[in-house]
Amino acid sequence: MNRGNTIVASINVGMPDVLKHGNKEVQSGIRKEPVTGNIPLTASGLPGDGQADLKNHGGSDKAVCAYSADHFPYWEQRLGFAVTAGAFGENFTLSGWSESEWCIGDQVRVGSALLQVTQPRQPCYKLGARHETPELAAWVTETGYTGFYMRVLEDGEAASGDEAIIVERDQAGITIAEANRVMHHDKTDAVGIRRLLAVPALSDSWRETLTERLNRI
Repeated sequence: MNRGNTIVASINVGMPDVLKHGNKEVQSGIRKEPVTGNIPLTASGLPGDGQADLKNHGGSDKAVCAYSADHFPYWEQRLGFAVTAGAFGENFTLSGWSESEWCIGDQVRVGSALLQVTQPRQPCYKLGARHETPELAAWVTETGYTGFYMRVLEDGEAASGDEAIIVERDQAGITIAEANRVMHHDKTDAVGIRRLLAVPALSDSWRETLTERLNRI
């Protein structure tokens, strides 16, 4: 890492509401709006933030969703409209680092809270519904511009403009980009799967999925 620390450009929250999906209406917490001031961070996430699908979203391993604003110009060109903080359902809009630099297990100080990277974010169809672009979730996976989740190791407060300072790097050094490669692209890479499973900080959901996959190879 030689680019300095990344910045939390915006903190965003939102509660589930109705989202139009084709001819149906679904509940989703994908819409996030920026908030100001010192925001509490706990193992259950952020106040004023929630998810409708608790099976696939939320929980302590996914307390905070982070996404890089460095990807916004790409998406603006591809989507044809302005992309702003919270557009990808993220709680932290980051500026400075990407999926090729963050590693599973990295411990990160933001404000007075200590967080840990647990897994890449896996977008679902509701992201596409949010932007009336059904292909968007597939495009996110294809590009690797997924963002990632973090758990909260120490409760604290954070505010927009705070640095996200890595205080301990995971020894395995498996980046979000590498984890995405193994999960979505090179699905029979047994060596890659084993390396991921060896990282103690990996989320329970990814551990379960990858263990089942490894047993089938």
